[in-house]
Amino acid sequence: MAYYNRSSAGDNLARGLGWFSIGLGVAELMAGRSIARWMGMEDRTNLIRAYGVREITTGVGLLALGDPKPWIWGRIAGDAVDMATLAEGMRDNRRAGNAGIAFGAVLAATALDIVCAQKLHQEEAHYRSLPVPDYSGRSGFPRAVSAMRGAASDAPIAEDMRTPKILQFQPATGQAGAS
Repeated sequence: MAYYNRSSAGDNLARGLGWFSIGLGVAELMAGRSIARWMGMEDRTNLIRAYGVREITTGVGLLALGDPKPWIWGRIAGDAVDMATLAEGMRDNRRAGNAGIAFGAVLAATALDIVCAQKLHQEEAHYRSLPVPDYSGRSGFPRAVSAMRGAASDAPIAEDMRTPKILQFQPATGQAGAS
């Protein structure tokens, strides 16, 4: 089982990237046509929208699920696919400059994803190297069970905590209460 610390520097970066993924994914999904037109890749509108769904899924995984490492590696793989699509789009394209800007932005995000993955793996290695505390000799009681047995048998019972006379067993009649 992988250990993760939900307040570590790596996890904080992963959460930030998760929010970024959701925002980018929503933009790609909702404005896929405008983004494609800006990059001169109008024929890839549906592909950009599909990438938006991938980004949203990865972002939700980073924010909502336990270990963020698989989701960060998913972001890195998605970035590689994005860069391949953008590199293809930059060929013989009248707006290759815009696609180049997008390529640079994806490259920067990829670098951040790689830094995050490294941090998460280093933190996990650190926590795995710590000794595991041994609590097998503990019972959870302040003293040994044998020392506590009967300790409260001679404690005084408050009047309001006693059984009412009417409900007490009467040995002479064998019944409860007075008739």
